[in-house]
Amino acid sequence: MADVSLKAVTKRFGKLAAVNEVSLEIKNGEFVVLLGPTGAGKTTTLRLIAGLEKLDGGSVMISGHDVSSAPIADRDVAFVFQQYSLYPHYTVYDNLAFPLRSPLRREAEDVIRKKVNDIAKMLRIDSKLANKSTKLSGGEMQRVAIGRALVRSPNIFLMDEPLSSLDAKLREELRVELKRIQIDRGATILYVTHDQIEAMTLADKIGVLENGRLVQLGTPKEVYTKPNSVYVAQRLGSPPMNLLPVGLLNQHFPSSTKQVGVRPENIRLGHDGKTARVVQLEPLGSETVVVLEVEGQRVEALSDIGTRWRVGQETKVSVLPQNSLYFDERGQRLEAA
Repeated sequence: MADVSLKAVTKRFGKLAAVNEVSLEIKNGEFVVLLGPTGAGKTTTLRLIAGLEKLDGGSVMISGHDVSSAPIADRDVAFVFQQYSLYPHYTVYDNLAFPLRSPLRREAEDVIRKKVNDIAKMLRIDSKLANKSTKLSGGEMQRVAIGRALVRSPNIFLMDEPLSSLDAKLREELRVELKRIQIDRGATILYVTHDQIEAMTLADKIGVLENGRLVQLGTPKEVYTKPNSVYVAQRLGSPPMNLLPVGLLNQHFPSSTKQVGVRPENIRLGHDGKTARVVQLEPLGSETVVVLEVEGQRVEALSDIGTRWRVGQETKVSVLPQNSLYFDERGQRLEAA
């Protein structure tokens, strides 16, 4: 594994800057997640590191060496794609062994056998080694795709939404396994997703991309509690952050405030404050999303399952000042007064 550094990396497609002067440091053994909507530049960033796209500006450094113009093979990266990209006529064993049999490696078969068996056992597909890849379920195929990357020890693993095509239960299972494997192996991973749960649960650091620019980088807690803009704030949190008019629930705020952000879990129900009417209830199991109307404004709050609510019921709502975020007219966060 290795440190990877991007310095003012830029890629244009015609007049569009798909990646625009992105600088990012990924430390050895670190799990970094790039988060953003479709078109934000996530996949293109991965492809630039791998050498699948040519830089229009900036540089890519791996282990202190400038690989900006280096061939793909010389970068020693492992790419896990959204689609499984397995060889259908190969068995699971041969798919996993394929990278180790390449002309650049040509490892001995006994070494290959041990590595393949170890990875297969780690991913719980050791009973499927003799199966053709076409006989596997979607979750098993993605495990093989991940295993084919893990069987090597590359400088960095590049993962492009590898779990997005799986159902929710499989995504959760593989997410837990992937984090466990990353910790156990000390792997360096750059992972792309638009799924906030994946970002929050997997990442040591989250980088938020907007129109090709890296607009915030920090730990999951930092990005969640101290987003530097409305755009970043809305990337994390379910239900999403409430964006409220100035003065609706807050009486004290910086003078340049145009919007106040309040997470649903920070809305206080049944205490002092403004009068609100319950207009909708969304049970989530252990919690319920209580949708309120406050002076014509929609506000979402979270309530524990033990509290009974009914549509049409009135209650009081408030928010503590320390649980509010303040944004100016450009959507940038202001420091609290």
